[in-house]
Amino acid sequence: MKSVNEWVTREQENIVNDPSFLVVSNATLGETLPWEGMRLAPDSVILNVPLGGRDGQLAYQIYGHLHLMVQMGRQGEWLPEAPDAKGYDLERAIVDRVANVWILGRTVFDTQPFAPLDELAYAKHFDFLDAFIFTARPDLYGSERAQWVRENPERAGEYREWFTETFNREPPGVRAKD
Repeated sequence: MKSVNEWVTREQENIVNDPSFLVVSNATLGETLPWEGMRLAPDSVILNVPLGGRDGQLAYQIYGHLHLMVQMGRQGEWLPEAPDAKGYDLERAIVDRVANVWILGRTVFDTQPFAPLDELAYAKHFDFLDAFIFTARPDLYGSERAQWVRENPERAGEYREWFTETFNREPPGVRAKD
C-alpha cells in the first residue's frame, strides 16, 4: 500500500495545486459510480459525488483527473503502467487505480463503507474487475466485451452469482437505478 499511497498523494496534490485544470465535485443523491454523470471539458472535469460517500470523493476525483490528464496529453505521466492504452484498456487501467485508491482508504485510513466503491474494490480483489466493468457499463466496449465473453463463457454468470451472494443485491448494470 505504500506505493499506492505515494501516487495517490502525488495525484491529490496535483488535483489541488495544478492551475492548468479544474476538478469539480458536485454533491448528488443516491449511489453513483465515478463515471456516471462525469463531464469532461478541455481544461476541467465535473463529477457527481454521492452525499453518502463523501469519504470516496478523492476516488471519484482521481477517476476524473485521470481522464482529464489523458485528454490533456499527460497519460504517460499519470498512468505509467498504461501510457498508450486506449478504449477499454484505458478505462480498465483507470478503474483499477480507483479501486486501489478505495482499498487504500478502507485499509489504511479507515474510510467509511460506501457501497459503490466497496463493490468495485471487492470485485477487483476477487478478480472480477472485467466482469464488473462490462456489467456496469453494458453499452460500452462492445467488441472487447464480446471477446471477453467468448474467452470466459462462464465468467459473467460466476460474477453475478458471487456479487449477489456477497452484497445481497444485483450488480450495477443489472439492478434498477435509485
